[in-house]
Amino acid sequence: MDAIEIIKYLREQDFSIKADGEYLELSPPEKITEELLQRLRLHKPAILLELKREKRRMRVLTMLAENSGSERAIISDSNFDPASVILAIAIRDQYTFELLLPREKYDAFFLLEVIEKGQIQ
Repeated sequence: MDAIEIIKYLREQDFSIKADGEYLELSPPEKITEELLQRLRLHKPAILLELKREKRRMRVLTMLAENSGSERAIISDSNFDPASVILAIAIRDQYTFELLLPREKYDAFFLLEVIEKGQIQ
């Protein structure tokens, strides 16, 4: 099982799972078995990455839902790692995606300028 399959399985079994920094929060605790703990430990880094990606995606989709006049929503995650910044982008009625940028190449003001000019379609 990969991280996405594990998260899907847990949700199908009525678990709540979320990332809290570098920790996984799983509930209800009374349903957690030793076998499940071992699987989570084995796949923890990938599960954390997937949960964080999912959270960014939901944030940009929520931004679009709350701002009906906007065609796109963009957030930056500069806490991803010391060397990179992730941009999560949603374009209304089309798709969502992420860009991983080297931190030294990331310029938030340039990004805002590009967005204002409408160059991201």
